[in-house]
Amino acid sequence: MANQIDQKMIHDQEPMAEIMPNVITAMSSLLQRVSETNDDLSRPFREQQRISAFNALTKPSISIRSYMERIFKYADCSDSCYIVAYIYLDRFIQKQPFLPIDSFNVHRLIITSVLVSAKFMDDLCYNNAFYAKVGGITTEEMNLLELDFLFGIGFQLNVTVSTYNDYCSSLQREMVMRTMYSPLLEPSFLVKSFHRNLLMHLFDEDSLSIHRNNQVTTAV
Repeated sequence: MANQIDQKMIHDQEPMAEIMPNVITAMSSLLQRVSETNDDLSRPFREQQRISAFNALTKPSISIRSYMERIFKYADCSDSCYIVAYIYLDRFIQKQPFLPIDSFNVHRLIITSVLVSAKFMDDLCYNNAFYAKVGGITTEEMNLLELDFLFGIGFQLNVTVSTYNDYCSSLQREMVMRTMYSPLLEPSFLVKSFHRNLLMHLFDEDSLSIHRNNQVTTAV
């Protein structure tokens, strides 16, 4: 019951739809910064890093911002889902310190965190096959990533209103101060030091638009 109340209160505080692109810009800016930082720091230790299904063999060519804008365009998530996905990413890195976010895993972590958030937060959401198509991976990979992510955060999906507001404030500060760097603004995954076939599918915009109409599922 408490979980339902928290979800309802979070939905009631959702930002206006027109500012959502700013939220995506802030999130992509933060994730881009930490990915590049961890790329440099982790290079000497890459052989020691944990092998994970989230790691791509090469860096995806699509930018983090373009990738998030694509998800926003097609997934039809509630605005709060992106904030909660941001929180889940932080929880994942706190619990998986040997798998810091870098350019090799950030895209898969993003699509998986949004999928898990949408299933938890929204009454209706697209199924894994649709998210896989949006994210440029196979349905089998999407299923595996979802399971790995859930275990990675210890199935801790509930987000209190105070936690939600704290992360909203962090993103709001990022919107204002994107050109400045301060560790005080960052959640834990942005201060972790040092540390793969993603997005190999061509994105077919027309088929995706048709496909999405048949892929809505009721969140459990």
